[in-house]
Amino acid sequence: MSTPPDAVAAPPPDPRLMTVLFMGVFMSALDSAVVGPAMPALRAAFGVDISQVGMVTIVFSLCSLSSNALMASLSDRYGRRPIYLLNILGFAVGSLVIAVAPTFAVVLAGRALQGFSAGGITPTASAMVGDAFPPEKRGKMLGLIGATFGMAFLVGPLFASIMLTLAGWPWIFLINLPLAAVIFWMGLKALPTHAAAGVGQPFDWAGVVLVASMLTLLMLGINRVADRLMDAVLWPWLLAGSAVCLVVLLLVERRAVRPIVPLRVFASRQLAVTYALTLGAGYGMGSVIYVASFAVAAFDMAAKQAGFLLIPLVLASSAGSVLFGRWLNKLGPRAVLLSGFGALGLGSGLLGVSAVGLWLFIVATVFMGLGVGIVVGGTLRTIVLDEVPVADRGAAQGLVNIGISVGSLLVVATLGALADMLGGGVAGLSQAYLACAGVMGAMALLVLGLRGK
Repeated sequence: MSTPPDAVAAPPPDPRLMTVLFMGVFMSALDSAVVGPAMPALRAAFGVDISQVGMVTIVFSLCSLSSNALMASLSDRYGRRPIYLLNILGFAVGSLVIAVAPTFAVVLAGRALQGFSAGGITPTASAMVGDAFPPEKRGKMLGLIGATFGMAFLVGPLFASIMLTLAGWPWIFLINLPLAAVIFWMGLKALPTHAAAGVGQPFDWAGVVLVASMLTLLMLGINRVADRLMDAVLWPWLLAGSAVCLVVLLLVERRAVRPIVPLRVFASRQLAVTYALTLGAGYGMGSVIYVASFAVAAFDMAAKQAGFLLIPLVLASSAGSVLFGRWLNKLGPRAVLLSGFGALGLGSGLLGVSAVGLWLFIVATVFMGLGVGIVVGGTLRTIVLDEVPVADRGAAQGLVNIGISVGSLLVVATLGALADMLGGGVAGLSQAYLACAGVMGAMALLVLGLRGK
């Protein structure tokens, strides 16, 4: 599929547009980073145990993953501006529900609304970049948006600790209300209008239900494996159910007038390879989850101190997203992604042998962070924007989010299980990261299937 030309030259975007998009994505990413420090306070406030409080993260992830395709498709159908603002509003309402919740069940309800709204913010923002900017500027702008995740990961725990010390856990979520109000007010003025497509056509409710069911069953099944809950009766049925939903989804979407998952995007080799790479990008990003555990095991370091060793990784990730977003047009997506997966592979490989010294460990994390910033930043999203027609931009960006999320789920299950199988501790984690380096090498080979510059 060739790059689709814009039918009509778009007027210059409002200078405040990127501020609105950046703030919205940052707000949704920040709430994923602040929950960890807040969990002990939530346990104390509602008298729940560790497994119960873990539902705060699981519910958010489930709802966010399930809403990606729906919200992205709605933005194609009704316009980016109203859907983006609706999700900002929904995120704020969910934050308020959590902050004033009288019971833990209400906390989970608010968290579900937060996740459902967060699932629509990033793909809609990415599609809006495609609507507002010419192709030569999209990589730079999406790189800036991609850097927000690294910033949220760095700022989130510190912000949560300050709020817990000075004001109490509800303020971790209440702070979203004035932020969302500013985003909403600025968005009314700065966000461009987008011509709606397919408003009079029947909505693909069957596709929505099948996508949500498939992803929910997949996530629950993978989590069962990741948590070592090897129930021979339950988790195989969860994964099998997800596979059945996928088959039925393919059949349904072929007949849908306006499918929520437009299968035509996979007809292009460029896009088919790109979506396969989103799984690898998520796998590389998710592999970071065990880095702090590796430091604790290898260097006999306290868990609280190990978190500081992730600062070089986070800074490298933000720098990689911004810099390679700027260089995307000069280097081309194939060269950029080769650099990203190469850095991830090198970092994972070095981590596999870094038990010999702390400095080698830090160098390894810098390469890993750089690779994550490159492959999860704007490059994959830019390829998709350049390849799909305007009417499919939202749905296509939603599929990028889904691919990255599924890849992140897979790495948590496989790396953890492999590390335990190989003895656990430093030895097991070292071998697991060497295996991860092999996966990143396979992704680098897959990148060669993309067109050149």
